[in-house]
Amino acid sequence: MGDIGQFLPMILIFVVAYFFMIRPQMKRAKDEKKYAAELKRGDRIVTKSGLHGKVMEISDKDNSCIIETMAGKLKFDRSAISMEMSKKLQTPAVAKK
Repeated sequence: MGDIGQFLPMILIFVVAYFFMIRPQMKRAKDEKKYAAELKRGDRIVTKSGLHGKVMEISDKDNSCIIETMAGKLKFDRSAISMEMSKKLQTPAVAKK
């Protein structure tokens, strides 16, 4: 029992770190990968660098998409699209009273 009592704080630290840091990060990465796979033509998106645009073409060969912006058409990798910012763009802003 004495040996387990010695390692109990280390085990608790690992469990807390897993549930508060590692697990949420893995879930977010999984959700972003799913979002990038479900993109379709016409979706309005925001890249991780802040570029706003609309998806014009999607290529499964090289995992990229062509985005139309006010400056023209640009080719981006699907992993460069921000799920969090794009979803905020899709939801209408709530009017403040």
